[in-house]
Amino acid sequence: MAMKKFINKPENLVAELLEGMALAHPRQLKLGKQKLIVRARPKNKRKVALVTLGGSGHEPALSGFVGKGMLDISVPGEIFAAPGPPRVIAALRKAAKGREPGVLFIVLNHAGDVMTANLVMQMVEKEGLKVKQVLTHEDISASDPAERRGLSGCLIVIKCAGAAAEEGRSLDECLAIAQRVQDNMATLAVAVSAATHPSTGQPIFTMPDDEMNVGMGQHGEAGGGAMKLKTADETADIMLPMLLADRKIQKGEKVLLMLNGTGSTTLMELYIVLRRCKQILDAQGIELARVAVGEFLTVQEMGGFQMVICRMDDELLKLWDAPCSSPALTMTK
Repeated sequence: MAMKKFINKPENLVAELLEGMALAHPRQLKLGKQKLIVRARPKNKRKVALVTLGGSGHEPALSGFVGKGMLDISVPGEIFAAPGPPRVIAALRKAAKGREPGVLFIVLNHAGDVMTANLVMQMVEKEGLKVKQVLTHEDISASDPAERRGLSGCLIVIKCAGAAAEEGRSLDECLAIAQRVQDNMATLAVAVSAATHPSTGQPIFTMPDDEMNVGMGQHGEAGGGAMKLKTADETADIMLPMLLADRKIQKGEKVLLMLNGTGSTTLMELYIVLRRCKQILDAQGIELARVAVGEFLTVQEMGGFQMVICRMDDELLKLWDAPCSSPALTMTK
């Protein structure tokens, strides 16, 4: 089937996307120079700033995470592609200028993002900027922990570290919070249908109509979990125990569960999966302390969802509950 999307010239896609995003959310973010998405009202210079980078096409991620209590700057790349080092170092310079506490640089583990980040951190060191990096890599489908991809769990890292920054905590303290979330979370994705690349009109992967794939990455990276399509309960029964086992979550512990729709899976389906997850957790004596359900990191019209589980303690729960205001997530007292 031919791609059906309301776009203009493919070469103008990202610029027009960012312009529209800024128009839609003027109280939370604005479009700055070099196509940077920045907070509408800059954070106090006495507080740590949060910066990230990543490809466009996953809206509301990642630029939709910019706002009070969340990111200060997002550096969006082209569709499904990391931005180059010049714009990223410009963002870090902007965030670090006059900011004594420094900058927390959040990077999702994808080859292009990491390559850019590594080059940028070399520049940071040469220039003496106060920047520390955290890498999110919570996708358990890879057997080697170093190869785990960064998926929608980055939202939890950004939310908790952003709340710590708003409290006025030091860069080391914000980094420790971010790393603690990373170390306690696990994500697994399931795909049932492909997305099209909006710049080319071509599908980013193909799969049979009667199959689903557990562990597939957000760009169609192999997951190794191809199987016949399952019901909502059967899918939860496959995915959630794997996540709990990976993080060794035990009876009596508290968790945050996030179900992130990847584009065309409906809230109806996500809510049905959620109710089964609650049944599984109850049976194991694990407390479902917080829930997030919706579309936070999409892949155009890809069918499927990402399930994220994160072990929470009282401090992380407090940081998760702290007020924030961004296009993707807003919390009030």
